[in-house]
Amino acid sequence: MQPFEVRLASITRVTTLVLTVVGEDRVGLVKTLADVVSSHGGNWERSHLAELAGTFAGVVVVTVPDRRADELTAALTPLDGLLDISVRSAGSDSAQQPASAPSRQVRLELLGNDRPGIVAAVSGILAEHGLGVADLQTSTREAPMAGGLLFEATAVVTVANDVSLDGVREALEELATEILVDLSVVELD
Repeated sequence: MQPFEVRLASITRVTTLVLTVVGEDRVGLVKTLADVVSSHGGNWERSHLAELAGTFAGVVVVTVPDRRADELTAALTPLDGLLDISVRSAGSDSAQQPASAPSRQVRLELLGNDRPGIVAAVSGILAEHGLGVADLQTSTREAPMAGGLLFEATAVVTVANDVSLDGVREALEELATEILVDLSVVELD
């Protein structure tokens, strides 16, 4: 008869860090940041990075063993000058996180002549109805035949399941008519 053997797996607790990064765009910024994260036992979970007007900016979510979180945070400080980095600890313990209400996502698409205040007006309506912006992409481009600039925006918005979109659609359509833009609201599956 074989002796009974019990093996306990070592569980490493991790800290989730949210890094916001901004700096003058240049080759190798992502590699430099990734090398620092990796060399301190960190794992690059997800990110949204972009270059806009010569500036590199983004948000990176990393996990790192608890015992190395302070070490990683300190190692990011010397990157000042190359990148301005802000480090925030995200609650990785789900018991600390408030339960979120069931929700769905909606995509908004907007196109029209560029003018000041479009994002402020649209985001005001969304906030007024309790909708959260999950993703927002905006750009301007030359109008093909009319001259001037066109403003284009695509947003993914989070809507609680108990919120009706009728009032939101009505307010957005009224705004679209007022500022002369095309606007569509599409529920995502």
